[in-house]
Amino acid sequence: MNITIVGAGINGATAAVELQQRGHAVTLLDPGPIPHPLAATTDISKVVRMEYGADEEYMTLAESALAGWQAWNHEFGADLFHQTGVLYLRRGEMKRGTYEWDSWKLLMQRGHHPQRMSVPEIRKRFPMWNARKYVDGFYDPEGGYAESGRVVLRLVEKAKTLGVKLREGTAFRELLERNGRVRGLVTTDDKKIAADVVIVAAGAWTQFLLPWLKPYLRSNGMPVFHLAPKNPEDFRATTFPVFAADTSSTGYYGFPINRDGVVKIARHWDGRAMHPEANERVVNEFEENNLREFLKVTFPALADAPIVYRRICLYSDTWDGHFWVDHDPEHAGLVVAAGDSGHGFKFAPLWGGIIADAVEQKENRWLKKFRWRPEVRPARPEEAARFIGRE
Repeated sequence: MNITIVGAGINGATAAVELQQRGHAVTLLDPGPIPHPLAATTDISKVVRMEYGADEEYMTLAESALAGWQAWNHEFGADLFHQTGVLYLRRGEMKRGTYEWDSWKLLMQRGHHPQRMSVPEIRKRFPMWNARKYVDGFYDPEGGYAESGRVVLRLVEKAKTLGVKLREGTAFRELLERNGRVRGLVTTDDKKIAADVVIVAAGAWTQFLLPWLKPYLRSNGMPVFHLAPKNPEDFRATTFPVFAADTSSTGYYGFPINRDGVVKIARHWDGRAMHPEANERVVNEFEENNLREFLKVTFPALADAPIVYRRICLYSDTWDGHFWVDHDPEHAGLVVAAGDSGHGFKFAPLWGGIIADAVEQKENRWLKKFRWRPEVRPARPEEAARFIGRE
């Protein structure tokens, strides 16, 4: 088949590689540059973890993805995935029903070896943490982080080597439909690209490129900060691994210092509804003040660290939190690969196969979970009003 993919982020790049390897003729287009500076996958790092509370399906998916990350390190001859381990600490005791407890128990049930943390162990092993406030949790040595921007670049390079036609600097305007079927697309400069199948893998842009998806997807911004600590050695991965800080309450997570001397800390919360190219896509005063309060309580040594970079990362979320990878039943020839690509980055080694199976309509256990499901709506209408129609 002749397949055109809209969006060269992690979903589009992995799908392009897999589909080209399966014998299809693939065109990958993106407004560029690649990685796109506004895309969720364009940053220095994304968490790679197995923990999803009591959700065994996602842990199973993550286990397979971890093996894929190690394989990519070998294939690309570079440490794109760093196995620092992931530290989960709470400000109270881990109890049944909490994210940390359920994750810890499920890890052990599946044969992993997470290490329970007591206050003395936290003080000894992870001295940058305020152990008077964070008193319980666990450390999973198997997780870590991926250098997200570098990963996308390597995948796009591989796609080109395989013969994928890359059209960087080319933006989607509308689908080209004829006789009740998608026959390709039209670009913003009025060029027509013919295709048997069009895959839209455009992250936070998806519901704006395909407006009928606005009731099912929402685009909301989360703050990301890069800090320069006074003593960089204190924040190496051995004593400051990837972390989630009582994440159900604070929303904060972060990473060890990178090669440029940067500690990245971000917050996953309700966020702010916005278009991916909106003028308000900047970190605001509330978000920065909230970070400073978090740092004072959690990492006193970072409380006054200079912020060397700020950005708003846009999540493209479904109402039930699961990905959306399927044929559009109302537009034959259109496949949508949606759901937050930042959250999905940890599964990157598997995405190409999942999306390709959706295109070819092959059996795949995950496609049942990620099927087209317009029946999933927000619990309260006012919740949807925050997101729908924001141009």
